[in-house]
Amino acid sequence: MPGLTAIVITLNESANIAAALESVSWADEIVVVDAQSTDDTVEIARRFTDRVVIRDWPGYIAQKNYAASIATHDWIFSLDADERVTPELSHEIKALLRSDPPCVGYRVPRVSHYLGRWIRSTDWYPDHQLRLYDRRRARWTGRYVHESVSAQGAVARLGADLQHYPYRDVSHHLATIDRYSSLAARQMFEDGRRSGAFQVAFHPPAAFLRNYLARGGVLDGMAGLIVSMLNSYYVFLKFVKLWEITKKQDALLPSH
Repeated sequence: MPGLTAIVITLNESANIAAALESVSWADEIVVVDAQSTDDTVEIARRFTDRVVIRDWPGYIAQKNYAASIATHDWIFSLDADERVTPELSHEIKALLRSDPPCVGYRVPRVSHYLGRWIRSTDWYPDHQLRLYDRRRARWTGRYVHESVSAQGAVARLGADLQHYPYRDVSHHLATIDRYSSLAARQMFEDGRRSGAFQVAFHPPAAFLRNYLARGGVLDGMAGLIVSMLNSYYVFLKFVKLWEITKKQDALLPSH
């Protein structure tokens, strides 16, 4: 029966870390890697585990792979500080690990709590995340946004939800959209993608229709409408910023 290490990376997560670690207290080991928090994240984390490591911030992917590398066990559950493992999900994982799992990784559906309710619609749900994996055959990859676990072997899905508390309020949500749309535009530019009037005019309304109608945001009331509109706004900003980056780069080219 393989053991399991739960890993969490942190930076100033004092408001979230206790509930996150409590939700994985059933794991055989908890490893926290903290990027020199200035609040009491580390002190809180040490109430749950003696395996708290403080190191400089090298980026999300490198930090998560480092946390997995120092785990005692090969099977890893990677948890963000704003997420919680439900009792149902913990039971499912423990049942799976009573023998050698047939796959090298498992995706879990993630449900987000926003504006006072669970959002089970739009692009936010089921939002399957590969969080349970064998580190010998899987690791975190990516660049600026949307980091994920890449597995060399079969991957399956679990059924119980992973709970997510992504934003304190709309202002927090908007600030995150601004930051992530900048990173996404940079990544798209480096991938050779470009933006113009068509992308800026077409993609945002298409994203709204997909979120609000095709993926059921309308069923989640006002919260579903806001999520759909802000997802569309994220797409708008992403393509506008891509256009802006391209324009600046073109201005640096020597004129003929």
